[in-house]
Amino acid sequence: MAGGLFALLDDVALIARSAASSVDDVAALAGKTSVKAAGVVVDDAAVTPQYVEGIKPQRELPMIWRITKGSLRNKLVFILPALLLLDWLAPWILPWLLLAGGTYLSYEGAHKVWGKLTGHGHADDEEPAVERGPEAEDTVVRGAITTDFILSLEIMVISMNEVADLGFWMQAAVLAVVAVLITVGVYGAVGLIVKMDDVGLHLHQNASTSGGRSFGAGLVKAMPHVLRVVTVIGTVAMLWVGGHIVLVELDALGVPWPYAVQHGIVEPVTHAAGAFLGWLTETATSAVWGLLWGSVALGVVLLVGRLRGKKAAPAH
Repeated sequence: MAGGLFALLDDVALIARSAASSVDDVAALAGKTSVKAAGVVVDDAAVTPQYVEGIKPQRELPMIWRITKGSLRNKLVFILPALLLLDWLAPWILPWLLLAGGTYLSYEGAHKVWGKLTGHGHADDEEPAVERGPEAEDTVVRGAITTDFILSLEIMVISMNEVADLGFWMQAAVLAVVAVLITVGVYGAVGLIVKMDDVGLHLHQNASTSGGRSFGAGLVKAMPHVLRVVTVIGTVAMLWVGGHIVLVELDALGVPWPYAVQHGIVEPVTHAAGAFLGWLTETATSAVWGLLWGSVALGVVLLVGRLRGKKAAPAH
C-alpha cells in the first residue's frame, strides 16, 4: 500500500513538473513570438491615441478600455480559432497569409513615407475626426476596433508562423498568451501616452515646487513630439518587419533571388564587422525592400483606384 502511495506521489510530482515546464515553455515562446510582431505592435500603439483626440479627458480611459476589450475579442474569439482551423485543414495557406500580411505592412509603411514626402498623405484615414457628441463615441470605438482587427490579424499570423511546428494545444496556449500580452502592453502604453499630458498639466498647476511645475510643463510640451517619434518608429518597424516577411516567404514560395541578394549583402558585413552590424544591415535592407515592395503595392492600389474611378464616372 505504501509503495503504491509513493508511486502515486511520484506520478503527481512528475505531472506537476511537466506542467510547470509547459508553462515555462509557453511563456518563453510567447515572449519570443511577441518580438517577431514588433512592427505591427509599435504601429498599433502609434495609431490608437489618435482615436481619443478631442475627447473629454474623463472619457479617454473608458474609450481605451472598450477598444482593449474589442481587441481581445478580435484576437481570441475570431482570429485565433480561425488560424488554428486553417493550420489543421490547410497549412499550406500560412505562407500566403504571411506574404499578404508582409505586403500589407510594406504598403502601409510606403504609403506613410510617400505621403510625408509628397505632402499628400491620407491623414483623414489615420486620424479619425472625433465628433464631440456622446453618441459619436460608439462610432469611434467601432472604427478603432475594425482597424485593430487588421493589425491583430497581422500579429496573430506572424505569431502563428513561429509556433507552426508545435502541437495543437501548445499553439493555442502560446497564441492566447501572445494575444493577451500584446493587447495589454499596447493599450496600457496607449493609456499612459494619452494621460501623460493631463499628468503634466496637473503637475504644472498644482505642484508645490518650481521644479515640479517645470517638469509638468515639460511633459505637456513633450507629448506631441513623443507621438511623432512613436509614429516614425512605427513606420520604420512596419517596413522592416513587412520587408523581412516578404523576403522570407518569397524564398519559401520559390522566388529566392531577393533573399539571396540580401544574404549576399549581410554576410560580408557580418564577417567583417561582427554580428551587431550584420543585424543592422539585415534590418536596413529589409526596410529598403519593404519600401520598394510597398511602393509597388501602393502603385497598384492607386492605379486600380483610378481605373475604377474612370469606370464609375458618368458619360458626358
